[in-house]
Order: sequence, then structure tokens, then C-alpha cells
Amino acid sequence: MFEAKFQTFADSAAPALGTEHLKLLRAELERRGLDGFIVPRADAHQNEYVPPCDERLAWLTGFTGSAGVALVLRERAAIVVDGRYTLQAAVQTDPASFEVVPLAETTAERWLEKNLPAGAHFGYDPWLITIDGLAKLRRAVAAAEGTLVAVDTNPLDAVWQDRPPAPAAPVVLRDPALAGETTEEKLARISAALAEEKLDALVLSDPHAVAWTFNIRGGDVSFTPLPLSWAILPREGRPTLFVDGRKLSNATRDALARHAEILEPMLLERAVDLIAASGATIRLDQATAPALLASRVEAAGGKVSAGASPVALMQAAKNVAELEGMRAAHRRDGAALARFLAWLDAEAPTGALTEIDAVCALESFRRETGALKDVSFPSIAGAGPNAALPHYRVSETTNRRIGLNELFLIDSGGQYEDGTTDVTRTIAVGEVDAERRDRFTRVLKGHIAIARAVFPVGTSGAQLDPFARQFLWSAGLDFDHGTGHGVGAYLSVHEGPARISKLGTVPLARGMVLSNEPGYYKTGHFGVRLENLEIVTQAPAMDGAERPLLAFETLTLAPFDRRAIDLSLLTPDEIAWLDRYHARVLEEISPLVDTATRAWLAAATAPLRD
Repeated sequence: MFEAKFQTFADSAAPALGTEHLKLLRAELERRGLDGFIVPRADAHQNEYVPPCDERLAWLTGFTGSAGVALVLRERAAIVVDGRYTLQAAVQTDPASFEVVPLAETTAERWLEKNLPAGAHFGYDPWLITIDGLAKLRRAVAAAEGTLVAVDTNPLDAVWQDRPPAPAAPVVLRDPALAGETTEEKLARISAALAEEKLDALVLSDPHAVAWTFNIRGGDVSFTPLPLSWAILPREGRPTLFVDGRKLSNATRDALARHAEILEPMLLERAVDLIAASGATIRLDQATAPALLASRVEAAGGKVSAGASPVALMQAAKNVAELEGMRAAHRRDGAALARFLAWLDAEAPTGALTEIDAVCALESFRRETGALKDVSFPSIAGAGPNAALPHYRVSETTNRRIGLNELFLIDSGGQYEDGTTDVTRTIAVGEVDAERRDRFTRVLKGHIAIARAVFPVGTSGAQLDPFARQFLWSAGLDFDHGTGHGVGAYLSVHEGPARISKLGTVPLARGMVLSNEPGYYKTGHFGVRLENLEIVTQAPAMDGAERPLLAFETLTLAPFDRRAIDLSLLTPDEIAWLDRYHARVLEEISPLVDTATRAWLAAATAPLRD
């Protein structure tokens, strides 16, 4: 499996294939009377990870990154990617066929407005564009004096001769002891939310929401245990679950049929039409619902309520059973991580290890727990200057040896049936200089500030975000990503709607799990990121408090590298927090590891002033 995971993105065949595929697509567009077409890296659910049959952007261009969009015209074509993928897109695509456009310079809509000829007919697949995305696309095409055309079938699919079949991994029922809430109870809560918002029905277009609501999991995409599916939840009456029947055993079908009608996904459009025909007001999730569903609702006489799904907040606030599962998963993951860190400490100074070696070893330690279902995302392992790329993905081309006297950053996670993990540690290999220790310590101080934060109910992630940056700001430094994202309970490692960032407007609530991951990146030299997962909890009683308060409980159990800390920059309270945290790591993890790892862990978690 490691060979597949680390295939080089410099495959010499990819650009040539992309050019041939572009010719095929253009011929099909001409046959259909279209002058252009948009190919987003998306499936019908806007999933972060998509099945092979939905990797249209990769088939067309050769580019295999997780975000991007291609714009194909008769004479020109471009691929718009963000800063993570500018280099990769340039290597994987044919420059004679595709112009690589950095998103920081121009958006897909601006490129289209500038390059689409007047009078052109520009096509799009309404299953792959959201309501907001369609509005932006419509404005761009109108500004170019073109005509926007929704296609009935995707022209790319018509010429993709060896397109993989749709996934059909088995749907499994979630253990009630891990779910902590029955499907009946969840449906009742959703119905009450619809009544409060005066909505007649909700379409669940996000498979994560479907999985949570019906207490099911699957295996249709990598890294997240998703069963690709849809659901319609009326305010009153029986829900309908749309899922490929091949995924359902008789027992699973019978269990789900107690809560909902079970139909094939091909019947979704007709079902939406029937509900909308009564004039119903239907909530479509603005983040994930395809534009096609909005047009169906309106055409049938219904009213579209585009907005947030009420399921998102319910799903984000974990119940007692889910949180206990997350704690158990983090203890198990912490033991695997301790074994890895002890191994790395012994092997890295030899200079023989590479980034790929480290990723493979860490996954092996996790698999040896016997409970790992999958990694929760492709591991980020950066040595030296590679660590300065926040979203770096190691490949055979970029794979670097872990050098002596430099920092090594590894960001990874696991999917276990009882929980999802995500942890980043930055390791000093040998002796690191004063600048690196200064930056490491400033990042650590910001991490501790978030972990120790006490804040009123109703506080948003944007209000907490400066806590993590203040010590970098005081030195004229910063980092360009959010401080934290939500994490699901054996679901997506990147879960909304709450986050700790400059853009995080959703108030944090009890039971949410978020990452705490400030960083610092010196381009071309080194990077630092330190990440734990945190549960939002009720703060301890405080004398004189006039408002209810929240705080964080740290889930992740792994030592921070003492060798990279400049103790002179830490306050006594920060040192005390770190010593208490390390004492907890030792207490909870040492019974779960072998004797040699236990000895390493005792040294790694010793009090800082000893």
C-alpha cells in the first residue's frame, strides 16, 4: 500500500495523457455545441476526498492534488490551484495544453471573464457546482457576454472510456454504545429544528450528515468512513434514505428500514420534485448541495432555503459516549505515537531515515494496535526546508533525508471505530540553533494559551484565534493558516462548522472537538507546528463569575520535544501547565507501551526544571 501512497507526482506519462484527454473532451464539446466547460475537483457532495470515478480533474489534466478547477475553451485551457499545488500542477500538466493559474493571482471566475469569447456557450455539470458556485459562475459568464449552459450528462464522462465504477463498499451500522444516541432521537431533534426554522424538509447532501443521522459508516472514499448517500428529512413524516442497494446487507437494510424508506440514489431528483410540488420550503445545505437540486425545487414549485444544515451543529457537539470513544482512541493512538517517537529518536540521528520512512513507520505502529481502520488524512512529514510548506505532501520526487541538527515536522492521524485523531509534533534532530528554538517556543506558548483559555459561552473561534498568535505577533511573525478545525467522531478529520481562525464566526459549544495547531514557517529553511485536539468543556466554577464559561480539555497524549524549547521564554505558569500535561501523558500512556518505550517516555516527559 505504501507504493500507491507515495507514487511520484512527476509521472512522465501524466502530461501527455492529459493532452490526449483534453483533445477528446474538446471534440465532445464541439459535438454538443459547447465552446467551453468547467471541470472542478469535486463530486456531487463536495467531499474533501472523492472516489476514483469522480477524479475527473486528474483524468483530464494529470494533476492529482485535492483542490483545483480546470477551465477548457476551444483554444485555451487553464487549471486554477491554490498555493499548495502550484509546483505540483506545473509538473503534472502539459504547459502547452494547460496554463497553471495560482489562485492568489486570479480566481477561476476572473480568468473566465477575461478569456471567454463573447457569444460563447459555456457548459457546467449542475451536480458538481454548489448554489453559491453557480451564482459566481453565472456572473462571470454574463460579464464575458457568454451563455451558461447546464449539461444533462457530463461530456467528460462520455469520453472517459476506462472510468472506474462507482464505489459500493458495505454500509455498516454504528455500535449504539459508540453512537450514544439513537437514530430516532436524532430524527426527533432534526424535526424540531426544522419546525423552529419553519422549514418543511431538509435534504442531506453531505454524506457525513447522513452517516451521523442514521448511525452508519462506510468505505466509499479514502481516509473517511463515508457511505456515499443522500437523505430527505421532512418536518413531519417518514424520512427517505437514498443509497446504492448493493451496499446493504439484508440485516442492515432491515435495520435502516425501521427509520426510513430506502431508495436508490437515481430516484433522488424525482423525490425532490414530489415534495417541492406541494409548495414546500426545502433547506439545501449551502456548502454541499448541488445547484441541480435547487433548480429542481424551483421548477417543481417549491421554495429553496439555502443555508446551513441544522445537522452540522448537532453532529459537531459530541455526546458523552462519543467523547469517551474519542478519549479511548487518543490513548491508543498516543501509545502508537510514543513508540514511533522513541524509534525516531534512536534512528533519525544516523541520517539514514527519509520522510517516507517516517510516515511508513508511524502508520505501522498505528496498525499494530489492531484497531486502525485507516489513516485520517495523508500524513505530512517535512524535514528541514520541506517543513516550511504547511500542507506539504511527501512524494518519491520530494522525499528528503532527515538531517542532523534540523527540525522534522510530522502531522498525522488515525481513524478508529471509537474516534478520529490528528496530531502534529515538531522534533529536534540533534542540536538546533537559537532561532529555531525561539520560534518553536513562541508556537508552544500560543498552543498553551489556547489550551488554557477560559471564555464565555458564545465565544467564536475568531475571538480565540489571537491567543495562538500573540507571541509570534510580538516578534513581528505570524502563520497563514487557521489555528484549528473541527474533528468528527469516526468521521471527517476536518469537520465544520466551528473552527479557530480569523474567519471562524460560529460560537464554540460544549462537546465540540477542535484542533489547536499554531505554527511558524520560514520559507526555504524550517517549519514548526504543534497540534493537539481539544474538547470544549464547561469551565470549573469560578468565584464571582457573572457568565457561564467554557474551557478546553486536551485529548491528544504525546510529549512536546523539550530539546527545542527555550525555557527563558516560558512563564512559570506555562512551565507548570507543560509539566502537568507531560505527567498526564506518562500516567496514561506508559502502561500501554513496552519497557524500552516506557523508559524513553519517562525521560521525554520529565519536569522541565529538573
